[in-house]
Order: sequence, then C-alpha cells, then structure tokens
Amino acid sequence: MIAAALHRGYTLVELMVTLVIMGIAAALLVPALGDFGAIETQAAVRRLVSDITFAQSDAVARQGYRRVQFFDDGSGWCLVQVDDGAFFDAFNASTADFVADPASVNRGGGDFIVNFAQDDRFESVHIESVTTAEGGLGLTFDALGGTVSAPGTAAGAVTVVLAGDDSRWEVGVAPVTGRTSVQKLN
Repeated sequence: MIAAALHRGYTLVELMVTLVIMGIAAALLVPALGDFGAIETQAAVRRLVSDITFAQSDAVARQGYRRVQFFDDGSGWCLVQVDDGAFFDAFNASTADFVADPASVNRGGGDFIVNFAQDDRFESVHIESVTTAEGGLGLTFDALGGTVSAPGTAAGAVTVVLAGDDSRWEVGVAPVTGRTSVQKLN
C-alpha cells in the first residue's frame, strides 16, 4: 500500500492572524522611520560626548594637552594636541597637530576630524552654538583630565548646542572636572 502524502496549507484564520500582526508592526515602525532627523541628531550628540571623553582620556594617558576644536562654521570639530608654546595660537587646520583617530574611518587619513558636511550620517545636523567662559571655540584638557583655559588655569563651563531638522540638544561640560551632561532643548 502506498501512503498518500498529506499536504496541508495554512487556514484562513492563520493567514488573517499573520496579516494583522504584520499590520500592527508596520503601523508602529513606519512613524519611527519618518523621524530619522531626530535619530541623526541624537547620534551626533552621542558622538560629541564620546569624543569629549576620548580627548580627556587621551590627555591623561599621554600626559599632554588635548583640545576639542569646534569649527567656526558649525560643521563639526576636531581633536588636536597643543603644548605650552602654542596654547594660545589661533586654530589653523593646515598647521594643526591633529590627534590620530584610533578608528581611522573615513576621516582624511587618520586625523581625528568630524565634519558633518562630509559624513552622510549627520547631513541634517549642525552646531548651533559653542559657549565658553573664555569666548573661544575650543575645549582643552590638561594632563590630569581637567579643563583649562591656560596652562595651570582652570577653565569655566562649556556649552555646545547641536541642532537637526526637528530637535536641538545641549551638551554641557563642567568646569575643572570635564563632566559632560546632555539635555534636550525645546
């Protein structure tokens, strides 16, 4: 006797339940995908906080000054090494002593440069403002990881506002300790 193979398909109820679940998932996912500008801005904020922390750690590890230098056009920042002799020199990209980027990913040959205009992950983000107690566009850490405005002189607070298409965030850096905080702005 040859046994006939049973071929069983899905029932109408099983198909309907599957379609309802997929519809609910799509209804939840589509609005989140439409809010991509906010995600870009949040990613840029996380990147800035990470880079500030890296600059502070690198200053301690290498026992030297590390500066997060913000670009005056609001397009990003870079990490540079400075010494006592060049501490007060104006930033010049062609002569700057850039910190090497340990990730070396798409940043001009390994220099630690974050430029929103050249990185499509952050194309809708810009730096709206940089506020320092000294009035400059740099945040400098010394060999002990503290913020300084001059060799041996503690710096005041630093505030950086990053803005995207639909959200604004403030990154604050506390004086002396360099502790960072993040706050969403209306």
